[in-house]
Amino acid sequence: MGNTPSTAQQSAPTPVSEPAATNVMPAPPVPPPSTVSPTVQSSQPQPETPPVLKDDKALADNPGTYDDLHKACKEIFPQPFEGGRVVIGKGLSSHFQLNHTMTLGPPNLSGYRFGATYVGSKQFSPQESYPVLLGDIDASGNLNANIIHAFTRRTFCRVAAQFQGEKSQTQIVTDYKGSSYTASMTLSNPDLLNLSALVAAHYLQRITPSFDLGAECVYQKGGHIPGGQFAMMSLAGKLRGEKWQFATTLAPSGPAGGGCHLSYVHKINDQMQIGSEFETSIGMGESTASVGYQLELPSAGVTFKGQFDTNWNIAATLEKKLLDSQIPLALTLCAIGNQAKSDYKFGIGFSFG
Repeated sequence: MGNTPSTAQQSAPTPVSEPAATNVMPAPPVPPPSTVSPTVQSSQPQPETPPVLKDDKALADNPGTYDDLHKACKEIFPQPFEGGRVVIGKGLSSHFQLNHTMTLGPPNLSGYRFGATYVGSKQFSPQESYPVLLGDIDASGNLNANIIHAFTRRTFCRVAAQFQGEKSQTQIVTDYKGSSYTASMTLSNPDLLNLSALVAAHYLQRITPSFDLGAECVYQKGGHIPGGQFAMMSLAGKLRGEKWQFATTLAPSGPAGGGCHLSYVHKINDQMQIGSEFETSIGMGESTASVGYQLELPSAGVTFKGQFDTNWNIAATLEKKLLDSQIPLALTLCAIGNQAKSDYKFGIGFSFG
């Protein structure tokens, strides 16, 4: 929603900052469990495979979560980086995986990170297994941790925490999915000693098969906030077609004076889709429009993403799968440029496993 406070989108954890409505950490996506290669049958008894629960057909018309309204557009835009990066993933079993990330670039971004992922055996589908535990730590002791669990087919809970030096940031999100609606509650950075926290409630309702309508209410209390507290409300809607989707979020008022967030996605064909995004903040007097596209060539193992915005920023990423065997290998090339500032950056990365 531009520079207006909101609970933000789900994604990788952001750097630690003061609690504010604009810095709510996204929850990471749920990784599918690793596949296990078939083995030769023997006379010895084999462990039983966990039963896969059938999808609840009553959730076929569920509109998703409020935080995912603009997710389809965000996924089209590239996520470039500067310098060199090597990511090595090693699956120790069908439930446990280790990750090593080495980055060479600006001093504040260079270093080594160690991560681990555990995926439980409670399955709702081959792509959904719970609980999921994610964590990574760098050489300075900065830690990110996430726990995602589904108590039932309709109830989900996510807990995320960041620790950086003496600072910390936490978030607890609970989603309940009904047959035609989703209700969510978010609690961020609770501090019982200073009586400060951010609480956000979301509701998204499917009105027709192609139209969803929702609302968000945010309340924050803390000594660092002018007046000690503030509250704001936002309205949102999503309209879908066979090959396109339009979503909007409107905040009539707020600490930044209100604003809006618009996004549009159109699928040209099976290989290409385009997206555009517009964000404005009335109080800050700032507006930004972005246009991006994604081109996938499965036969060549290539995915290309490009983006251009009204601040004269240009970004692009190219991902090429070099090997797709027992040890998958992928190459990533990216570039960021700003003609007005004569600022250009480039990156190259390799991913193993």
